[in-house]
Amino acid sequence: MSAPENSPISAVSAAGLELSYGDTRILKGIDFILERGQTLALLGPSGCGKTTLLRLVAGLLVPTKGSVAIAGQTVAAQNVFVPPERRGLGMVFQDYALWPHLTVGGNVSFPLEMRGVGKAERQERTMRALDKVGLAAYADRRPSDLSGGQQQRVAIARAIVAEPQLILFDEPLSNLDRELRENMVGELADLIATLGLTAIYVTHDHSEALTLADHVAVMRGGLIEQLASPDMLIERPATPEVADFLRLGCLAGIERRGAIWFFKGSDVALMPAEDGAARSARILIPTAGISAGEDTPERLSAEVLRSQFRGDGHLATVALAGLPSVELQVLSRLKLRPGERIGLAVDAAQIRWFQETADNSKQERLENV
Repeated sequence: MSAPENSPISAVSAAGLELSYGDTRILKGIDFILERGQTLALLGPSGCGKTTLLRLVAGLLVPTKGSVAIAGQTVAAQNVFVPPERRGLGMVFQDYALWPHLTVGGNVSFPLEMRGVGKAERQERTMRALDKVGLAAYADRRPSDLSGGQQQRVAIARAIVAEPQLILFDEPLSNLDRELRENMVGELADLIATLGLTAIYVTHDHSEALTLADHVAVMRGGLIEQLASPDMLIERPATPEVADFLRLGCLAGIERRGAIWFFKGSDVALMPAEDGAARSARILIPTAGISAGEDTPERLSAEVLRSQFRGDGHLATVALAGLPSVELQVLSRLKLRPGERIGLAVDAAQIRWFQETADNSKQERLENV
């Protein structure tokens, strides 16, 4: 990805952003541009650098190299550093950071008090912010009187009360139980859209990122592995690592022998190969590209390992006969029982192809066949 040029029309951008502690490089060159009114999700496992990147944007860390710009103004670069309180930011943390001794209204109004806003204006803006998140009637309550979801909305009201140009979310739903978290994802997405917020949202949860964000940056090892819309990530993962992290299906190595593609190291044939095709490749077989039926010679023979019910059917994990190391997932209307033999049909049009380089360190995306 080429380094973006800072532009006054972008809400926030980073160019060549790096952070090192001694000889240890945490971020290794981050570039992105986020336009006003959009949400960027930073998605990745623990230790990938997503929270570090958020803290650099917030001004809680100073970059080793590169620059950050907010609303066209450079806030971090060589010999330039604008402190957090002057960046026009709002932040929502995973633990909400609400003061228990203050009322809900007192928590929300605190940023305005710190800015020296008068009492009457503070009251008006506090109630306006609480009304936007549906909590105007709770202004005199204590945070401890509220549910986890309501406390989260108080934290959002506090973040927006000063009308910042950018909101930063640091895994804000991670402390909620699963059911409440799933409900809050949709509610938070609606709130961000309704308020027209520009946001950067850190999460390790796929569904949160894909539901909330206009753009998702999948991070790995201090780099952005792929930056794309949710639909593009699902339809065209740039690397096997992205496909694997998003759990899009089964990754497998295949090799061409004559006019047939075989699973690597086996005699299990997958499909015909075109003339001039590479000798080997890595592929993603999406769950949606596999259908189950009777175990016939025309199908791939497989054994059911386990099955679990989902709202749209039964998701079964199966191992190919003669190749137990390759496990596929198939969605079936009927429950498939462990030990059952079934036949699999693979839709070749849905396979995603990756070509292995000589050192196997990176993968180049190929067009679908």
